[in-house]
Amino acid sequence: MSDDRETGIMGDGKWQMLKLIEEKGSMKAACDELGYTYRRTWGNLKKIEKFFGFPLLEKQRGGTDGGHTGLTEEGRRLVRAFEVFHNTVDSHIQLGFEKFIQELKS
Repeated sequence: MSDDRETGIMGDGKWQMLKLIEEKGSMKAACDELGYTYRRTWGNLKKIEKFFGFPLLEKQRGGTDGGHTGLTEEGRRLVRAFEVFHNTVDSHIQLGFEKFIQELKS
């Protein structure tokens, strides 16, 4: 998914990142698991927030257990909506691929 300047806004990598941030409670842990840099990820998340007009992350700093980063309600809604979009597109691609294979066989 891209904006009007063809800048990538949301895709599988960013979707996976958001899901991992929510699961792990840490952007650093999510970046480490996916092999992404923290700085680039931060910039990508800011682009998504600017595009959609709502914050994605809520942070709690420090404390005895350390900090925590999770998704806002809007962020969780974005993840769910992208999952629905992804499943819809995947099923269309699969159907198209099957038609493509049939065309090659005929």
